[in-house]
Amino acid sequence: MKKTYTIIILLLAALNSIAQSTKNFSGKFVNEELGIYLVIDFYQNNVVVPNQEIYGVMPGFLGDYKDGRKWLITDARTNHSDTAAQLDMVNDYGSEDLKAELVIGKDGICILKQLKGSALKVARNRKWVKLPKQIVFKRK
Repeated sequence: MKKTYTIIILLLAALNSIAQSTKNFSGKFVNEELGIYLVIDFYQNNVVVPNQEIYGVMPGFLGDYKDGRKWLITDARTNHSDTAAQLDMVNDYGSEDLKAELVIGKDGICILKQLKGSALKVARNRKWVKLPKQIVFKRK
């Protein structure tokens, strides 16, 4: 009887670890070439933007290693197969917004596609630089 309980507990623990590892839309993703990153958790929607806690919890944000400004993900809707998500994003001033799609592959690479609205921009050498319409990120 003890052996049966032990086997059941081990199976449940294994299933739990498998379920946790298949959360595609949770974690940190980096594009080193552009110096930007995504921090997301579309399941719990509990990401807090560092030094901008006034915005509260949200699905995630796009950050820049060279500048403190962020693009906030205010809404994220994943598809049934958990491979794509529709995003609503706004800059941290609230002056620009856009709709985007985030697609995740099995290899830990995700692609952010800007669909409509304002262009994603970051500050470089005191000037605004538009980011490409399609950006590739790698899971960190």
